[in-house]
Amino acid sequence: MENVSEAGVIPQKKGITGSTIKLIAIIAMFLDHTGAIILERMMMNEGMGSIVDVNSAASFMQQNMALYIADIVLRLVGRLGFPIFCFLLIEGFEHTHNMKKYAGRLLLFALISEIPFDLGFKGTFFYWGYQNVFFTLMIGLLVMIGLRFIEEKEAWNKILRTASYVLVLAAGMGAAELMSTDYSAFGVLTIAVMYFFRRRKTLSAGLGCATLTVMSPMEITSFLVLIPIHKYNGERGWNIKWLFYAFYPAHILLLYFVACALGLGQVMLF
Repeated sequence: MENVSEAGVIPQKKGITGSTIKLIAIIAMFLDHTGAIILERMMMNEGMGSIVDVNSAASFMQQNMALYIADIVLRLVGRLGFPIFCFLLIEGFEHTHNMKKYAGRLLLFALISEIPFDLGFKGTFFYWGYQNVFFTLMIGLLVMIGLRFIEEKEAWNKILRTASYVLVLAAGMGAAELMSTDYSAFGVLTIAVMYFFRRRKTLSAGLGCATLTVMSPMEITSFLVLIPIHKYNGERGWNIKWLFYAFYPAHILLLYFVACALGLGQVMLF
């Protein structure tokens, strides 16, 4: 039975709720994409794409050092976003009562987000060479469904189970690579690693961050997510589920409009 105070109010658990962790992810993502969509367009407009040797790099850095440092800082803060997405995806997977609805929601927002994503990062309505992070999360969810199915086959021997795990993970990573989703195969691998260690949330997040850092040393700052995840109290908090989903395409579109207002809408990023 839950402890109740003399006033008849159930005391809140210590720590932070899932909604607070979502807000951290939203802030990190917004800062990251401000750097990617606006500051990096500014740098491209200043000639970053024309750097061909040490002399041209030195000249560019001399004129744009403040802009470059600001972008690096924003992108490093932004590294907190994806491991939190993975953590929340696994939490949702563990607690959802309707897996089809959950997968459908991810697919819906993957489709809704694609045009804003392509505009924000490529300056065009349709770009087939790079897909938004909701596709990565959806593939990760399908991989977890496959992993759970294997876990429930208690009659299978260890060799069959291990081979099945490898096949499911390879299929998911291959699909992400084929579709060129954000974070691609390493994104799906991160989700799988965190899923296997989901019972120990801080360890799970740490191993996920380690996986990302193998992909890119710049992901080293993602380890900062261990602080809020360690303090997670298991409670949902405010119901901001739809805000969390809708913020992704909305803020990318907003940042692209800002870039257009600055005359940078047609500047192509890498």
